[in-house]
This record gives sequence, C-alpha cells and structure tokens, in this order.
Amino acid sequence: MRIEHARMASLTPWVTFCEACRAGSLSAAAETLGYTQSAVSRQIAALERDLGTALLVREPRGVRPTPAGAAVLPHARLLVAEADRAARAAAAPGPAPHVSVGAVQSAAMALVPDALRRVPDPPSWTMLTDSTARLIDRVAGGELDLAVVTDAPPGLPKSRDVRLRHLFADPMSVVVPGDHRLARRRRVSIADLADECWIEDNAGSEALLHQLAARYDLTLQVDRGVGALMIKVALVAAGHGVALVPRSLGAALRPDVRLLALRDAPRRGVYVATRPGRDDLDRLVAALRTHR
Repeated sequence: MRIEHARMASLTPWVTFCEACRAGSLSAAAETLGYTQSAVSRQIAALERDLGTALLVREPRGVRPTPAGAAVLPHARLLVAEADRAARAAAAPGPAPHVSVGAVQSAAMALVPDALRRVPDPPSWTMLTDSTARLIDRVAGGELDLAVVTDAPPGLPKSRDVRLRHLFADPMSVVVPGDHRLARRRRVSIADLADECWIEDNAGSEALLHQLAARYDLTLQVDRGVGALMIKVALVAAGHGVALVPRSLGAALRPDVRLLALRDAPRRGVYVATRPGRDDLDRLVAALRTHR
C-alpha cells in the first residue's frame, strides 16, 4: 500500500487538533496558537481529509472529538510531544535531558520544587498544574514525562498506558488566619471549627472535609467559590474563613496563616505517574518519595 506523505509531514494540523480538543473551541485554539479561526478550521479540515474521517463535532458553543477523534487524540499528543522533545534535543544536544512535569496544585507549590532541587545533576524542566485525571491523560499521551497526582475523590483513573507509584500518605490539616482564636494550638478537632466558614477550591478536598464532618455528625458551612489553592489560602489569611489543606503544603504557606494538625485527619495518597519503562526518571521519583 502506498501512503501519501506530502500533507502528513506537517505537524501544524496535529498541533492545532490537540489544542482545539484541549481548549474546546476553534476560536480559543486560534487565540492560543496565534492563528485566525479560519486558518484553524482549514488545518483541521485538511487533517480530516488526510485521515478520511471527521475528528471534531462542531457545536454552537465549541467543539468536541468524534469517536474517531477521541481515538486519534492520544496518538496526536504523543506525536506533538515527541516532536517538541526532538526540537529541544537538536537545539541543545548533550547528555542533559529535559523533563516535562505535571502536578496537582498543592504538589506544585511545595513537593515538586523541593524534589527538583534535591535531584543530583537536575535536568532542565518545565511544570504545569492540572487535575489528577487530566494529568494522567497527558502522561498517557506523552505530553508529560511525569506527573504528581493524588487519590482524593473521585480517585485515580485507570490507564494501561500509565504506571502509578505510591509516594506517601498525606494527612489533611486545617489552615487558619494568624490571629485566629485557635492559632496557638498544635492540634484541633473538626468539632472545634464547626461554626467556621470553610473555603474550598476543589471537589476532592471538599469531599474529604464532608467525610470527616460526618464522623462527628456535623454539617459545615462550605463556600466553594474559589478556583485556585493560592486564592483559598489568601482568603483564609484575610479572615474570610478556614480551609482544609494537605500537610505537605506547609513549607509553602504564607507567614500570616497557621497550619494546624487535625484529629482523625483524612489522608490522601500521593502518587507519581509515568509511562512504563521510564527508568530514566527514577532519581526524580526517589526525591519525590523522600519529601517530608
């Protein structure tokens, strides 16, 4: 069978397809990539003609992969990621590798930076944050070399293309303003904070909080109108409430809040995700495992 390579040789349509799937719209993909929306449409249409199938469903509010597009997407991400690594290797040949690292927000603030500092002869690296499910998907697709994720609700998604290794169990703690009535205590109970306003930034942390409150037959006032962990901590510092955070975050907290141990604290497992066979990442995995 003879395969026509002329158009397939260009990576641009593949990059555009991956970005459109990530952004969920052609206009957002065009803005990120610096193209016009019509150029994005033409690139994806050309890719669909080459493959002989529709890859995206165009909807009034955006786009989503067709079944064929969903099947192609992991391979497209791997193709784009490997091409990017090849370009970096050509630009800076030598033994020092480049590692693309992903992490949930709490790990990106403390655990991962500390581990990278302690790796002997550290590689060059880039880091992005995302949810556990999306990070594992990015590792499977080759976009990331390694990701630090947790089994906080809804838990760890399964992927046969990803190897998960348990690092440690991370107990949850409570962060309060520096002038809070309980700030001088080392350990508190959830019952001590039953009348507080709790600030939350994600569904997993909120689920752990409600599970703990249920043990004490408590109903807590929870405000989940925050989209980032740093904003949650900033609101606590300003006196707007208290919040549940992992103990591993302690070293990265700002000085005007206090981290208090929590009795009967729920624990979340912290894991590192890689593709199978990535023994070259073992030094970084070891540094992550020894975090305290």
